[in-house]
Amino acid sequence: MDLTERKLKILQAVIADFTRTAEPVGSRTISKNYELGSPATIRNEMSDLEEMGYLTHPHTSSGRVPSEKAYRLYVNEMMKKTELSDEQKRTITDRLYSNISELDMLVERAAHVLSEITNLTAFALTPGKEQDKLKYVNLLPVDDYTVVLMLVSDSGKVSNAAVRLRKPASEETLRVLAKNMTYNYSGKTLSEALKLDIIKTFQTDAEAMAMFENSIAPSFMRTLEEMLNVNLYMDGLTNIFSLPEYNDIEKAKSFFEIFNRKQEITQKIRGRDDGIMITIGGENEDESLADCSVISATYHVDGKLVGKLGVIGPTRMKYDEVTSVVEYLTDNITRAFRLTEGDDDDR
Repeated sequence: MDLTERKLKILQAVIADFTRTAEPVGSRTISKNYELGSPATIRNEMSDLEEMGYLTHPHTSSGRVPSEKAYRLYVNEMMKKTELSDEQKRTITDRLYSNISELDMLVERAAHVLSEITNLTAFALTPGKEQDKLKYVNLLPVDDYTVVLMLVSDSGKVSNAAVRLRKPASEETLRVLAKNMTYNYSGKTLSEALKLDIIKTFQTDAEAMAMFENSIAPSFMRTLEEMLNVNLYMDGLTNIFSLPEYNDIEKAKSFFEIFNRKQEITQKIRGRDDGIMITIGGENEDESLADCSVISATYHVDGKLVGKLGVIGPTRMKYDEVTSVVEYLTDNITRAFRLTEGDDDDR
């Protein structure tokens, strides 16, 4: 049985109405709202579509709802790019381009904006740090016995640690230490930096060597290990309560339990394809997401694949609108972070 043009139009109408109302769609509704024939003709076509696996027939209703197969066909062949409203664009640019100097903070804010606009649960994954490289190290004195160790990576990750010194250090000693550490660690991946022994490079400055070995090194190693950790930010978890799919408290509870397995979910998101990726229902590797759709996109910094941003929600989703918002946000993460580093181009 072929998918004729009429069948495709009826299927698209069912998807549009069900996405909007969350109610099964009947032939009379399609006949009334779309010029696609009489209710009897449409009913026959809908029966064919059900037989072909594109529609399902809930027991409690005479109407039909789209299947996962229907949503996949829609995403692959019917979906058109949606232009964001001026208000949505302003919301994104106003939030992202405000005073933020660290990539992690920017990404966390992007997740919040995404959940706010789509009314879905949003996630943002910070860079996979294995290939991230150190850019520079700094030591900032707070008082005689305390300094702040600052590590900055190429991806924009900034980590700070307060270091308690065994004895006071002069500004010159701290300057020598920071300069030496930057020289030796700059350009090294975080994993490589953990394995590097630079104590021998302090041969000309015994005081700096002792300061590094006794006070700085332990905090430096701990901070590097923290930087290697991938952060997963979630926002809008309670948005599901506004969706009829989660009126059932048990179903809502199951949705929340997904995110109790944060490490596992993080790995699943990291493993998603680069670029825009849409997985629907059973296409998701995780069985707990069998009733959900996931839309993700990759954001870049300095032309490198860096992290992921996206949403998790019911399969009844406005795929065109949500995809457009995700794309626009990931494009602007790159630009917003570049501006925080001193790019004065106009927005």
